[in-house]
Amino acid sequence: MAELEQHEGEQDIEKKIEDTRLKFKNEFLQDSTDKYDSRDVERLDKDDALVEGYLQWRACVVDDTLKLIDESLQWRKEFGVNDITESTIPRWMFETGAVYLHGYDKEGNKLFWFKVKLHVKDTKTIVDKKKYVAFWLERYAKKEPGMPLTVVFDMAESGLSNIDMEFVKYIINCFKVYYPKFLSKMIIVDMPWIMNAAWKIVKSWLGPEAISKLKFASRSEVHGFIDPEYLPAHMGGTDPFKYSYPPLPDDDFQTPICENGPIVSEDELESKEGEMESKDALESSFSSEVAVKPKKVNFLEDSLRAEDNDKGDTTSRTKGARKPLTTFKGALLDVSPAEELSFGSAETEKRCLIILSNVTKNKVAFKVRTTAPEKYRVKPSSSFCEPGASVDIVVSLHGGSQASPQDRFLVMAAEMDNSLSQELAQFWKEVQKAKIMEHRLRCQILEGPKQAVNPLRDSPVEVVGGGGGQQEFHTALMRVITCNARLEQKLNSCLWVQKVLIGLVLVLLVLNLLCLRLLTTSQQPS
Repeated sequence: MAELEQHEGEQDIEKKIEDTRLKFKNEFLQDSTDKYDSRDVERLDKDDALVEGYLQWRACVVDDTLKLIDESLQWRKEFGVNDITESTIPRWMFETGAVYLHGYDKEGNKLFWFKVKLHVKDTKTIVDKKKYVAFWLERYAKKEPGMPLTVVFDMAESGLSNIDMEFVKYIINCFKVYYPKFLSKMIIVDMPWIMNAAWKIVKSWLGPEAISKLKFASRSEVHGFIDPEYLPAHMGGTDPFKYSYPPLPDDDFQTPICENGPIVSEDELESKEGEMESKDALESSFSSEVAVKPKKVNFLEDSLRAEDNDKGDTTSRTKGARKPLTTFKGALLDVSPAEELSFGSAETEKRCLIILSNVTKNKVAFKVRTTAPEKYRVKPSSSFCEPGASVDIVVSLHGGSQASPQDRFLVMAAEMDNSLSQELAQFWKEVQKAKIMEHRLRCQILEGPKQAVNPLRDSPVEVVGGGGGQQEFHTALMRVITCNARLEQKLNSCLWVQKVLIGLVLVLLVLNLLCLRLLTTSQQPS
């Protein structure tokens, strides 16, 4: 029954997507074709996920969705969003570090930072600042389409001179109109009390679909949304990240630093050629502007070469791996699952399957990258797929490692010439970046056994095994303590106000008695 309802729901959304496209062509495109960028119109006609995002943001009401699309596409043409590049933005804006992408929240959503103290209201630069924000949003939308963002306003050391209401309204419109379904939440951290009035105005600009996403947090409360590893020191975090430009910060596929230094691939240990291969892979994976100086970036490639040469049965290799249920339709390969690899704490939940299906008439080379090569084993991590064939890739957690929502995987593919018998390593060095298909996957953490709290103890008791209960209990306890402290503070304030009011009442009572006495005295006969 549930499957039938889901199928009917999918059919309904598909029909509304087609209705939206048809009405947009008949009611908006016929009047004027100059209102929009032709690239945006073409994308709207081909990208179902884009139209579905607009529909969902307007509760699947087609007429409201059309107004949203019209406003969004007009803005994109007015600002020339499709042509905004790093070179079209003034260099000093990048150098300030007032806006940038870095880190993830606890749900695995990318963090979009606004350092409010670095912003000064200036009508001469407001257009460039708006394009600067659009640059970051468009950059992320292309790299991780459909993935939401968490916006963090860092209000530390800021004042009224840093608040530009026009700029703030523009930022809200970016998530309300221009990039629908993009906003996970908006966290306002450490806001000075003097700005309360300004943010009440801001809340009035947010629609009902966005108002619930606005979160106000102190330095301690922000830990409930973001782990310390992605918070700066002034918020009680441990993130050593320091913004610098150039290059642009981008940590999607960096290798974390371990106790023994950076994790390197086996190729790098074997020869210098392997080191050059890793660097070339980095350059082919991302634009030349994307790199981070302080950390050496190395990716998981052929980490288990000996295992990859194993001629065992494919069925035995994929046995026990979680099979994907969704599929991303790519230009070269269909990738299953479409968005997420699901891992859990149980032994049967530590292996996932990625299925690559060649939809071309030529051989397609592929390789898989991950942000955490020390945690995962990918088999095979680099190979090729024959025309019309499929390849099963097993992704498994290594040792006692635990998956995290922040972990990412990158599937890269490029078409090979069937007439050439070329080594894969050499092929990836020579292939043009424009011919590489990229698809990103993130990790979903399956819920483990629930924890129960023993009222006779200070620590939780596990019902059916599973780890992390102590930490979850500690986090919940800290929230309760923080909440109690705030309530106690408010209660003390109320008691103080009550005492003041009682004092004022007593003063008024005494004044009334004096007035009565004076009236009585004046009315007595002399």
